[in-house]
Amino acid sequence: MPKITYVDHAGTERTVEGSVGATVMETALRNNVPGIDAECGGACACATCHVYVDGEWIDAVGKAQDMEQDMLDFATDVRENSRLSCQIKITPELDGLKVTTPAQQG
Repeated sequence: MPKITYVDHAGTERTVEGSVGATVMETALRNNVPGIDAECGGACACATCHVYVDGEWIDAVGKAQDMEQDMLDFATDVRENSRLSCQIKITPELDGLKVTTPAQQG
């Protein structure tokens, strides 16, 4: 099972196992990772699962599609490496992925 590391805005790291095919958001919710609210439940209809993808993982994760990019307009403190975690599907290649949550969601 691929391991995903979530870093909160204060720098605390939590590494959890994710299931291939699940999303980074679903994995966070299943493991009670703080900082990901996921108000829409993963429908790409809000920006409350916003994360910053660690630089070494940008290419592996890929770029946001148009709908996700539109939703990121509602996120706070959007950066070049911003993604909605509901749109990142876990694959075996993402074993070791590291994402950071912003200080606030929405």
